[in-house]
Amino acid sequence: MPSTRIVAALLALLAGIGAGLGAARAAPVDDALAHFAADKFPETDVGIDALVASGAPTAPAVLGALSDGRLFFDPGSRKVYVVDAAGTLDDAATGAKAADVTQGGLKKVRLNNAIRSKIAAAVGGLDLVSPDRTKRLAAADTAFAAHDAKARGAVEAALAKEEDPAIKAMLVQARAAIVAASGTGPEAERLDAIATLKARGDGDALNLVDQAGAAPDASPAVKAAAASAAAAIRFTLAVWQALQNAWYGLSLGSVLLLAAIGLAITFGVMGIINMAHGEMVMIGAYTTYVVQQALASSALGGASLLVAVPAAFLVAGAVGIAIERLIIRHLYGRPLETLLATWGVSLILQQLVRTVFGADNRPVAAPAFMAGSFHVGGLEITAGRMWIVVFTVGVFAALQIVLRATPFGLRMRAVTQNRRMASAMGISTGRIDALAFGLGSGIAGIAGVALSQIDNVSPNLGQSYIIDSFMVVVFGGVGNLWGTLVAALSLGVADKFLEPFAGAVLAKIAILVFIVLFIQKRPRGLFALRGRAVEA
Repeated sequence: MPSTRIVAALLALLAGIGAGLGAARAAPVDDALAHFAADKFPETDVGIDALVASGAPTAPAVLGALSDGRLFFDPGSRKVYVVDAAGTLDDAATGAKAADVTQGGLKKVRLNNAIRSKIAAAVGGLDLVSPDRTKRLAAADTAFAAHDAKARGAVEAALAKEEDPAIKAMLVQARAAIVAASGTGPEAERLDAIATLKARGDGDALNLVDQAGAAPDASPAVKAAAASAAAAIRFTLAVWQALQNAWYGLSLGSVLLLAAIGLAITFGVMGIINMAHGEMVMIGAYTTYVVQQALASSALGGASLLVAVPAAFLVAGAVGIAIERLIIRHLYGRPLETLLATWGVSLILQQLVRTVFGADNRPVAAPAFMAGSFHVGGLEITAGRMWIVVFTVGVFAALQIVLRATPFGLRMRAVTQNRRMASAMGISTGRIDALAFGLGSGIAGIAGVALSQIDNVSPNLGQSYIIDSFMVVVFGGVGNLWGTLVAALSLGVADKFLEPFAGAVLAKIAILVFIVLFIQKRPRGLFALRGRAVEA
């Protein structure tokens, strides 16, 4: 029996020690939560710091509830509770369901703007050590952008634990941003921060480097390092800006090429000034809209853009052949009358589209793979524009194959270079004219598919590109597709480099004046076609 009493006493002692240890472990959380029950803003501020320092697993939920107005306390017992999404009460210290407690007898923990800012910073500190990599990376980026001196301890604590190289590098940059923005600290620390920001090399880093150099107590070494880093960052930004303008120019050039390449065919083969070419682009865009609406509820809904490409080619090509057979074939050799007739056709097509679809813009949804953007260094590339560039390259390559590796292409090139000789060799020039006009119109329809992803689908869509298309064709050389390619890309890049200095309108005017002067010296454009009839 005595031994039994001894064992029982030992068990009781161990139980007491365990309970004491549990209480000791809970004490930091309880102490932190007690500040929220004081119902005073300064106490709530202290409680947020204490809660983050406690490392309690319930801390994120408590801070989220505090931010959303779902944190309550009992004025009598001073216990704190969280109201979850279902409206039930949870113990803020343990996260367990609170029994025999109703919300009616509780008071909400009050907030002000300063407390809300403090919560946001505290949540960011917790996210820095979150198990979720995405949260840690986002929190590190936020810490860099905020460069709040109060977050330095949390950043350095997270940096000591972090093993992911990308997040670790971001935390190093966040610490450097805090040091640079504070304008205080040892000289070696400031120099290291400036070097880190120089390596980052973006606009935010430039602003922070300028702050570090302008600090009242900055040493000559710090000021010299800041000036050198700022100059290096400005040069880097200038290089990336030039590359960005080049990309924008390439993107614009690809759009101009798509819109003009069909015109280069009809203008080159038949010498027709087709003012209705823009409406072929418009028809392709509306075909894309109709196809998307028709397939929206079917299994092919996600592939509607792929279906729209051949559909737009066939519809616009058929309309082009009809225009050539009914109107243009009677006006060969009369360029002014052809211009007026096709201008009238363009007005008819615009009004027809307004009657059928209305004057409002029609929405065409972009597929998932054309959404969003990504960065290559300091270069931002939108997925939609990138795929349009790829699409343009594909269309140009396919057209080259058609013109150089098919009997139709051979006959069309023969008619382009010497119509009379081609007719004498038995080629039906009338049939080639119709098919060439249909091919050019079909490619314009394909251009409408691409433009529907970046522009408004409206009856006036084609009018935005018809003048630019003529400029590209004349500048590159009438009927020369490689000249059209070079001209489109050259004009696109030139436009984007001129816009920052002259503005969008003056940039286009300057390009137009340049083309007029250029044509005075080279009437046949950059790459003139060769042939007896052409050179006559």
